[in-house]
Amino acid sequence: MAEANPMLSLEALTFQSAPAALEQGCAAIAAGETEFDLGGIKAADSSGIALLLAWQRRALAAGQRLTFVNVPENVLKLAALYGVDGLLPRS
Repeated sequence: MAEANPMLSLEALTFQSAPAALEQGCAAIAAGETEFDLGGIKAADSSGIALLLAWQRRALAAGQRLTFVNVPENVLKLAALYGVDGLLPRS
């Protein structure tokens, strides 16, 4: 696992933040990060859910298992609404 979790600096998982967040998350996965702390997320939309799934696919392709911690309630509700909550491993 990488020393610093770059996900701590994210405040939003939205359409506007998705391109930069995707790059940031993929870099973290490539560095060996397997746990993303989403506790700092204040805003999320459907793009954010797609982003979480993209990170998960990237991790699986790299032979890693990604876990999300401190997932905000609004993110959990969106994932449940879209029927993908079971695809987002949490601890």
